[in-house]
Amino acid sequence: MAARKKQRAGKLGVTPARLEKLALALPGAEAGTSYGTPAYRVRKKLFARLREEGDTVVVKIDFEDRESFHRGDPKTFFWTDHYENYPMMLVQLDRVHPEDLRELLENAWRQEAGKRLVAEFDAKA
Repeated sequence: MAARKKQRAGKLGVTPARLEKLALALPGAEAGTSYGTPAYRVRKKLFARLREEGDTVVVKIDFEDRESFHRGDPKTFFWTDHYENYPMMLVQLDRVHPEDLRELLENAWRQEAGKRLVAEFDAKA
């Protein structure tokens, strides 16, 4: 997944409830907790979780895409020292376009879902 090529039109910002709806719309996705906050897994593998503050989501992403998103909008897409060596990125919920978050969640889900679930999802698209 490459970073946004252009700014999307429309309202920015996603609530935690909308985050959950987007995550659970993916096949096999399940809600749970991680570090006491809402988390989303597929095949028991974490692909996203809400941070303790409740205004930021941690999303699985490869390092190259993480750098690209950060360069495009470092206030929305970033990481802390804790995540420096992990393929994870923080996304500021009140600044992200809902479609960008949907795509990030789908790509994070794809990394963990396995070939069968991904193939079934793609066949329905």
